[in-house]
Amino acid sequence: MNTSTTAPRILIVDDDADIRSLLADYLGEQGWHISTAQDGAAMQQMLDTTPIDLIVLDLTLPGSDGLTLCRDLRAHSAIPVIMLTARSAPLDRILGLEMGADDYLCKPFEPRELLVRIRNVLRRSSAPMNDASSSSALWHFADWTLDETTRQVQNSQGLVVMLSGGEYRLLKALLERPNRALNRDQLLGLTQGRETDPLDRSIDLHISRLRQKLGDDARQPKLIKTLRNEGYLLAANVKRGAF
Repeated sequence: MNTSTTAPRILIVDDDADIRSLLADYLGEQGWHISTAQDGAAMQQMLDTTPIDLIVLDLTLPGSDGLTLCRDLRAHSAIPVIMLTARSAPLDRILGLEMGADDYLCKPFEPRELLVRIRNVLRRSSAPMNDASSSSALWHFADWTLDETTRQVQNSQGLVVMLSGGEYRLLKALLERPNRALNRDQLLGLTQGRETDPLDRSIDLHISRLRQKLGDDARQPKLIKTLRNEGYLLAANVKRGAF
């Protein structure tokens, strides 16, 4: 992700030329640098040649769909992704989050709402980077070390794991409050700055993905524990800075 102080670079990936044009014009009025792509191949070509700060990614695309593209991106990049979907079913939103999307928006939508969501995601994704220094950016817990500057965790065997924006913010919230129960409302407020609703499963999905990436058995978790009627708890001693 581009971490300079220049205007953010937004990539819009949608096979609908009218939507690409409308969003490019509207978001460009904010002073942002806007690029567009009609499919996954064009998206990859753009990423290979241009630093991108955030991707607005349509779910339904020719060839590789948005879910596949988001999953593949997450294997090597933490660029924030906002998923656009014409489907309002909770399952589609859940799948988007499972693939590593930072937020989602259902079509049809008001461009103003997308603008607000982009600003929120950019603010969340850039704030830790601005504050991080070489030593204070390191968090040590269990067999892992989180590096805020790269948003990666690494274990003592040298295994490096990339985290999505949502996973990173959730892990950091837990690391800042070790051995303390946090319910879904608290975690949602800490990581996304908004209130939950009864159908919102984003915290549970990020917990599940974190457990998988950290090798924490979901059936009998020892690191990120589920406390019935209380929420989640990071059961580990946490140290910050270089050893």
